[in-house]
Amino acid sequence: MKNKVIITGAGRGIGLETAKIFDNQNWEVISIDKFFKKTFYGKKIIFDLNNLNKISNLIESIGPVKTIVNNAAILFCDPINKVPEKNIEEILNVNLKAPIKIINAALKYMKPKKNGRIINVGSVSAFTGHPDLWYGATKAAIINITKTYSSQFSKFGILFNAVAPGPTKTDMYNKLPLSRKKSVMQNVYLKRPCLASEVAKTIFWLGSSSPNYICGSTIDVNCGSYPR
Repeated sequence: MKNKVIITGAGRGIGLETAKIFDNQNWEVISIDKFFKKTFYGKKIIFDLNNLNKISNLIESIGPVKTIVNNAAILFCDPINKVPEKNIEEILNVNLKAPIKIINAALKYMKPKKNGRIINVGSVSAFTGHPDLWYGATKAAIINITKTYSSQFSKFGILFNAVAPGPTKTDMYNKLPLSRKKSVMQNVYLKRPCLASEVAKTIFWLGSSSPNYICGSTIDVNCGSYPR
């Protein structure tokens, strides 16, 4: 029987590249996103993570899984003191509340089996701050909940880890103003944005074969954009 993985935000960028790697390694891939382009991997499920009250039923319909990748995220480019409430609510729902709902729904399958891996996709902005106040705040929070869940559930054989990519060439990155791109590139050793596939390879390692003693950790994939 194939190992099964759920990947949110799998329609593009890091999520799509992550789905590709898991699929190439013969995993059963469940790709979740609000919409998909032409290319996708595994079984696609069109689902809006703003529908928080439907997440438990979604995970139940998928059944037991080995690995979950909470990758989906959104940001807006509103002025820091003029963020519409609807944008704040959507960022909190998609970037933070939805991953928590997914984790809680999956734990009932993972805990009895004493087996599972959950990878939360954070960001270097969790440490540096971000022009989108609420995006940066949710990315810091996702790293914090990774540690909290790990402290509570690692004893049941469930490994929680996060990745914190630096500037990564995705649709989200392409929307940034040129001035912002130049700013984030200043400290990057290779003087180029990260490739989505480079983050995906890190996620796959954490989701499949990283040592069990790596838990509650955040793996930086930032090439010097924030050395720590």
